[in-house]
Amino acid sequence: MPALAQQKPANDVDPPTLEAVARPSEVPLESLPPAEQPAQQDRRGPLRPANLVPTRARLPGHLIAWMFQAGDAVILACAGAVAMALGGASLTEALILTLPVLLALSQSKAYQFGPRQGLAFQLARLTLAAGVGLAGAGLLLALVAPTAPILNILATGGLAAFVGLYVLHAVWSLSVRRWRANGRLTPNVVVVGATGAAERLIAASLRSRDVNILGVFDDRAGRAPKALCGVPVLGGTEALMNHKVMPYVDRVVITVPAKAQRRVSQLVERLRVLPNEITLLLDGEAPDQEAAAISRIANVPLARVSGPPTDAGRALVKRLQDLAIGSIALLVAAPVMAIIAVLIRLDSPGPALFRQRRHGFNNEEIVVWKFRSMRAAPPQTGGVRQVAADDDRVTRIGRFIRKTSLDELPQIFNVLRGEMSLVGPRPHPVGLMTGEVESARLVHEYAHRHRMKPGMTGWAAIHGSRGPVDTPELVRRRVALDVEYIERQSFWLDLYIIIMTIPCLLGDSENVR
Repeated sequence: MPALAQQKPANDVDPPTLEAVARPSEVPLESLPPAEQPAQQDRRGPLRPANLVPTRARLPGHLIAWMFQAGDAVILACAGAVAMALGGASLTEALILTLPVLLALSQSKAYQFGPRQGLAFQLARLTLAAGVGLAGAGLLLALVAPTAPILNILATGGLAAFVGLYVLHAVWSLSVRRWRANGRLTPNVVVVGATGAAERLIAASLRSRDVNILGVFDDRAGRAPKALCGVPVLGGTEALMNHKVMPYVDRVVITVPAKAQRRVSQLVERLRVLPNEITLLLDGEAPDQEAAAISRIANVPLARVSGPPTDAGRALVKRLQDLAIGSIALLVAAPVMAIIAVLIRLDSPGPALFRQRRHGFNNEEIVVWKFRSMRAAPPQTGGVRQVAADDDRVTRIGRFIRKTSLDELPQIFNVLRGEMSLVGPRPHPVGLMTGEVESARLVHEYAHRHRMKPGMTGWAAIHGSRGPVDTPELVRRRVALDVEYIERQSFWLDLYIIIMTIPCLLGDSENVR
């Protein structure tokens, strides 16, 4: 796969130095903020999972249910084939056998694997639903095909259906239990406002275990309690904006009095810059409305006011696109990458690859791989310095691979790992500086570009926004193009960007790279 356009990192620093500060995508507990340290276990709260998983690795519940239902359809199709082969059923009779069972399963909540429902409960519900479905199938067969060997069809196809469904649902139940245990299934939430609605939400979550509430934030430090139902109050909204737990938070829920419209507006405006989804659960609403909202909070947005697109189907298609094209790209680029690695080692001392911490989806800090294009340097203090024209840090081979963007090829591994996408906003280094100011402080919507996985190329790249963003105007243009892409993203737009990357890259002789 040809090299893809990007903004160059601010500096290719000595790899050992960068390795010393690089962190894996799933942050271990010991690296969390001081209030989260094991020495203060009470600050973790009863709903804090054992492992914090980045939001990009979370498994959408409705997609899993759809996959489970598709698996049942395959099993029942096989059962119909068994009925045709051993029970003497025709194709129509096999369909009459399987469709009522599938309908009964979907109506019996067989795909809702609650955290308090064990394997025995799941199999009992499956037995009841499948039994009702087969009974319905028998009645339909008697009405539609009275001359068919109904008992043989039910005996052969029904037995095959029961065995297959039992095995499949047992595997699913154990898988769901494992996903819940490792934090990949249950959504993580933080609450803004230590109100009665927040307390009732936490109490409901403690009973159902359908959502993990990691903490409460409230600006009224003097009046706010230290904890709500055991969930710690971690500070005000300023603490929320910079808290290290936020890359693992799926949703910020604002729970403030419904009558405090001005405060609601101020909170929404202040928190809108976060890449996390923000929803409202207003304290003081009618009890039945509040109960319904609480019951939905783990599954669908409430009054969504800000945050990333929630089209899980589109996200799934994009991930499949990354895996398919990324795998082909890796096979094509592997010989080129091997040659570049050898040339870098011969050109200057140091390793061929280096790692750098950059911002990923939902502000998660990810470790991005690149070919080293600069000389090894001593540890750097302060912000990240962007590359300049005729930068003396760039090696001879480095100039060539930066000019052609071949130094980006190792990021294919980031794509296959799920940390990046082929197309998306370019990942900026943590602490990127524009002049003497951190770039993130120049644009109010800067964090909006983190509402999608970063990409190897992107909408900004093919529109000339490549290389350093060393003026406030360039930062604003980059962010505007990134936000435009996030709002327009589609399968076909991604293909267009990938195709246009090569001519745009080859025709670019102005940007510093």
